This record gives sequence, structure tokens and C-alpha cells, in this order.
Amino acid sequence: MAKRIMVQGTMSSAGKSILTTGLCRVLRQDGHKVAPFKSQNMSRFSYITQDGLEISRAQVVQAEAAGILPDTNMNPILLKPVTDMGAEVFVNGVSRGHMSAADYFGYKLGLVPDILAAFETLSGQNDIIVIEGAGSPAEINLRDHDIVNMGLAELVDAPVLLVGDIDCGGVFAQIVGTLALLEDNERDRVKGTIINKFRGDIEILRPGLSMLEEKSGKPVVGVMPFLDIDIEEEDSLVRGAAKSAEFDGQIDRQAYKEIQYDKLAAAVREHLDMEFIYKILDSQI
Repeated sequence: MAKRIMVQGTMSSAGKSILTTGLCRVLRQDGHKVAPFKSQNMSRFSYITQDGLEISRAQVVQAEAAGILPDTNMNPILLKPVTDMGAEVFVNGVSRGHMSAADYFGYKLGLVPDILAAFETLSGQNDIIVIEGAGSPAEINLRDHDIVNMGLAELVDAPVLLVGDIDCGGVFAQIVGTLALLEDNERDRVKGTIINKFRGDIEILRPGLSMLEEKSGKPVVGVMPFLDIDIEEEDSLVRGAAKSAEFDGQIDRQAYKEIQYDKLAAAVREHLDMEFIYKILDSQI
């Protein structure tokens, strides 16, 4: 059975996808066979696998960073928005048609066996699974039907890193407020916090980190800077496509992407406490 760690965020676009990608790359560089996993992804950006099945592009990017081919086990449920109130539902890469938000809300718990089967397949093939959550675990109206944040963490017994976005402001309230809205057992799963998209002088931030640790009861695993890295960002709420790369004819697209993944991995190593993350993986804390 593979070790597992989960990246959850205080909100959409906190940086879960990019950090999951970075961890996949670092763990691969360290000699581990690693795969990404996101039980349910809502996105208009999809990818057709070699066997003709459809998954989210985010897990394709993460698989590339991990050095493996993408497959549906990495994203067993894909929701492609059709309107503000409905989406086309893909399960294991195959469309099950359009559903309203209300219909899908009552339908999705029946997909837990598909989620677990996909996860167990990946677990049997890899050393480590890096799991990405969706949105926020503090959406308390969705708790009883959750299959992508703390509900999933409980199903697969995964420790959690909680990521907050400082660039949009209010990161301390994001993190402390999210933790306050979790149940005790859910809060216990959170092993540390990460501040993402930081710009400025880290020394000015340090007193806030100490206060955050005191108020949250969780260690700060690192502060990631706002990165200038050209990796596709994917989220149903992100407007616009990822910026396009310019090529000089001497470097092909895949080589360019490999350079970007390595730049991301270098930033993760520099700014996150990987020793602490490995201890989480090894269940030492």
C-alpha cells in the first residue's frame, strides 16, 4: 500500500494544484514512484488518455511531473460545467450525461466505490500518492456528502497539509477560520499549514507565522513565494488560459515543460520543510 499525503486549500485557487505538482516532482527526483490523485475535479479543461477516456488536465500535468502516463485512476470523477447549475459528469473517463447540481449532489455518494477502486489501483502501483483536494474543506453545508476533501481524507486515511493564499489577503483568517470550522477528527488530520503566493520581505512576515502557529496549533511547513513558472493552471473558477510559452526552435515543448517542473521542484525544496513532509509520510508525527 502506498504512503499518501493530501493537499487541501482554504479556497479555490489557493495553489493546491501547483503544490501537488511540485511535490510529485520532488518525490520523483528523490527516487520514489509517485502518482497524483484527485477524486473529483470540476473543470472545463480536459484530456483524452491513450485509451480514449477523459480526465482533468490538472492530473495530466501532475502525472507528467511525476514521470508517468496519465490515466483515469488519477481523476475518477470529472465534472465539466455546462451551466452555472449543471455539468457533464464523467466517471472513470466515460460520460454519464448532464446532471443538475441538485441531482449530482444526491448521486455522488454512490460514486465512492469508483473513487476507492481508483485509489487502491494507484496505491498498488506506486510508493506514494499525492492527493489534491478541491475548493475548501470548510464548506460546512457540503460536509455530509464530501468525497473530495476531509471525506476523502478519512476514506483513505490521509494526513493533510492546508494551503492558504496570501496574495489575495487575509491568509491568517483563512487558515485559522478553516481549522475552526472543521470537526475535531478532521482538524487532527491537518499536520501543518503552508502560506502560498508570498511577495515581499519574509522577515516582516515572521512574527505573523509565530502567531499563526500559536492560534492554529499547527506548524507552518513553509512559505511559498509567488512563482513565475509557466505551468498550466487549471480550475473551473480560473478565468483565461495559462500563459503561452515562446520557443526559439532549439527546445521542444516537452523539454520546456520539464525545465518548468524542475524549477517548481527547486522552489518547493527551498521553501517547504521536506524533512517534515517525509515524517508525515512515514507517520512519525
